[in-house]
Amino acid sequence: MRNGRDIGRKIDSRKNLMLFSGRAYPELAEEVADHLGVDTVPTQLYDFANGEIFVRFEESVRGCDAFVVQSHSTPINQWLMEQLIMVDALKRANAKRITVVAPFYPYARQDKKHRGREPISARLIADLFKTAGAHRLMTVDLHTSQIQGFFDGPVDHLFALPLLADYLAAKLDTANVTVVSPDAGRVRVAERWTDRLGSPLAIIHKRRDPRVPNEVKVNEVVGDVAGRTCILVDDMIDTGGTIVKASDALFENGAAEVIVAATHGVLSGEAVDRLKNSRISEVVVTNTLPITDDRRFDKLTVLSIAHLLGDAIREAFEDGSVSRLFGDDA
Repeated sequence: MRNGRDIGRKIDSRKNLMLFSGRAYPELAEEVADHLGVDTVPTQLYDFANGEIFVRFEESVRGCDAFVVQSHSTPINQWLMEQLIMVDALKRANAKRITVVAPFYPYARQDKKHRGREPISARLIADLFKTAGAHRLMTVDLHTSQIQGFFDGPVDHLFALPLLADYLAAKLDTANVTVVSPDAGRVRVAERWTDRLGSPLAIIHKRRDPRVPNEVKVNEVVGDVAGRTCILVDDMIDTGGTIVKASDALFENGAAEVIVAATHGVLSGEAVDRLKNSRISEVVVTNTLPITDDRRFDKLTVLSIAHLLGDAIREAFEDGSVSRLFGDDA
């Protein structure tokens, strides 16, 4: 028989969404929080003198559905370690379910062995997240789709294509647009662009010189680009070398205008100067990574991904369909 104080006591079975932000890009996490109508959880985050990271959440997280947002910009290893420690802290504080929200998946370009004695670092990252205690992974435009299989659990692979394509479609005459893949590896992505815009496809055939690391030799353009507005599409812009050389090849083949659209604006090294001094008329990226004022330039347009992340988080929290956001309920 229950004692008197337990009579009539009801169990609160409501799920509790809690949003957490690392220090890499708190502005994006705040945008996501505003879209969801929640606040980010107050968190102590600081470095010890020797560089070790300390984490403590200032609210109880027991039984919550936790979403840990971290953008992996420079210094990428620090922000990766911070997110892993946050996940571990949530696991030890008895969070019910932990989702890693990594808009830019770290080490994504190291997804296979090109030669002997090389790591598959993208798989290692997935293993680290799982070991730390993550139940689910959410990311945007992976460098290769096979990375989804590296994580032992659900992976929500989001796409920025609708955001980027709709922005450009609203300002361009799509009848005069050609979508261009900068290499053979991006063809499938470019085909999705052509489906959305109703535009033809062109491909740039390139070959790397094995004697010169990080140098790309552009050979030829396959497709009709003469007199047309070309949209060069890629998942990221890092140093900008590939994109600028691809744009030069398009202009040499008679392109009237070249616009670049990419999800992740890494913009390392001399990327800003290369893009500023090129004939490219506009560079459109999303804010999966923070772009500081010194990396911004007149040709650069940054679109917010926050509403997409927020919608995906809501669907995951409510056990809905994240794929529904892209018109695919499969």
